[in-house]
Amino acid sequence: MTTAAPDDLVLNDEKRLLSKHGEGSELDGIHDGLVFPTEEERVSLRRVADSVPWNAYLIAIVELAERFSFYGSSVVFTNFIQQPLPPGSHSGAGFTDGQSGALGLGQRASTGLTTFYQFWCYITPLLGAYIADTYLGRFNTICIAVIVALIGHIILIVAAIPGVIEHTSAVGAFSVALIVMGLGTGLFKANISPLVAEQYKRTRLFVITRKSGERVIVDPALTIGRVYMYFYLFINIGALVGQISMTYSEKYVGFWLAYTLPTLIFLLCPIVLFVGRNRYVRSPPTGSILPTCFRLWRFAARGRWSINPVTMYRRMTADDFWENAKPSKQPAETKPKWMDFDDNWVDEVNRGLKACGVFCWYPIYWLTYNQLNNNLTSQAATMSTHGVPNDVLSNLDPIALIIFIPICDLLVYPALRRAGVNFSALKKITAGFATGAAAMIWAAVVQHYVYKTNPCHYSAATCRDADKNALVSPLNVWIQTGSYILIAFSEIFASITGLEYAFTKAPINMRSLVMSVFLFMSAISSALGEAFVSLSTDPLLVWNYGVMGVLAGLTGIVFWFSVRKLDAKEDALNDLSEGHVGLNAVENGKEKAKE
Repeated sequence: MTTAAPDDLVLNDEKRLLSKHGEGSELDGIHDGLVFPTEEERVSLRRVADSVPWNAYLIAIVELAERFSFYGSSVVFTNFIQQPLPPGSHSGAGFTDGQSGALGLGQRASTGLTTFYQFWCYITPLLGAYIADTYLGRFNTICIAVIVALIGHIILIVAAIPGVIEHTSAVGAFSVALIVMGLGTGLFKANISPLVAEQYKRTRLFVITRKSGERVIVDPALTIGRVYMYFYLFINIGALVGQISMTYSEKYVGFWLAYTLPTLIFLLCPIVLFVGRNRYVRSPPTGSILPTCFRLWRFAARGRWSINPVTMYRRMTADDFWENAKPSKQPAETKPKWMDFDDNWVDEVNRGLKACGVFCWYPIYWLTYNQLNNNLTSQAATMSTHGVPNDVLSNLDPIALIIFIPICDLLVYPALRRAGVNFSALKKITAGFATGAAAMIWAAVVQHYVYKTNPCHYSAATCRDADKNALVSPLNVWIQTGSYILIAFSEIFASITGLEYAFTKAPINMRSLVMSVFLFMSAISSALGEAFVSLSTDPLLVWNYGVMGVLAGLTGIVFWFSVRKLDAKEDALNDLSEGHVGLNAVENGKEKAKE
């Protein structure tokens, strides 16, 4: 193997610069002066992530405050709904030896309501995406979402104040608060994730020489992955501080304080948004592109329908399905007027739909994660907590994430790349299914021993003495640690990677929409979770965790076999240049939206 001289490297770099920005080409202000890799360098050079722009951290602070308020209030929902108001209490506080509670509706009602809340929070992003992409843009939609969520937080406080919490009217106020807060959360979540990643503008691979002399490729896809890693880190810092402080507020003061403090922190959101309003990179609304996508798909599907499902599947998934629908392949005299876009945009739509196909597997994964703040919290209440609030254990999940996210980004992932291991996005998602399944197996084993050691055995959740004090298993509550840490690893592999995949694979004018589809999978999971509510009670909880674990494990295996061919095309999908949708397509979309 011959090694090029330094002068040859400089000459090659100049040629690559000229090929990119030669005569007649326009500089874009983003990639100017960069050196682009040759095909040989794409294969031979190590890839690294770029630095994260400061604007992204500013937006992450907004997300931190919002997640503090979301998790800080919702972490005490299980006790608020399930457990009864302690004798003589006017705030729901249980203090050191008692169990905090308010509504006393039982574990099934608790699991049902919290599952509904999860469903509602993750179906409303579809509305948030539509509003942002079509009318207001992401930043303005986020501002409206903050106002709506703030109203919901105020109603939640009303449901918990002394004088209301003792009466059945608290149930109504609490339910209204869930609906209003969920709407605000959905409008917010669909747009904050794309907005943070849009702060990084580069989209093409380029070569740099490090201080050590090593030439490496800076990969925008890895950079977006890094953006979302630290974005998720901020999420979990907010969740951790919110959950720990609110569980102690609930236990020693009352639910009114556990709902008031998150509301005060939430007020940071409008302040930071206002301060940074002129710093953010924003994508303006482009009108409704979704009707144009449907038209394109319908056009591509012409002549491919069949009453034989196998034949139709083969035709619809054929390699030339989208190729024959490109504008360049249409004769000028028969080309539809609405086809006011280029070939690259067709490729982007194809890529976005493939990403949505990947997301269709996520509802089973979220079934395991959703055990975190309902059934696992209830399980903790049946063990010896030694003065620790039963719902504080769920904080092991964000603690593990805060520790292991930087370790994965700075040590584990770079080490794998140096070793030549391609731990791609789809491989990470598969690993997420596996670790999620392992978390449920751990929980099932713990539940078995809870039943075995509890004085009431298979009635552990309702076991009380003559004075109505809870009787618990002598097992130390910290044996739940394994489940929470395994769930944290599954989030690093599946949840963070899902955010990255949604952003990098979506057309630029459909990023909120594709992100909302990813979030909507959690809503579907919550709906599926309602079917398992009957298992969320004694004596069936071992079955509950066991079924979740088996489902996640089997789904992970099937998932990998279904996407392994797509995994081989990862670089090609990331290298697609940005497509263009003309004004006619946008206007057509607006007209269809009005109809």
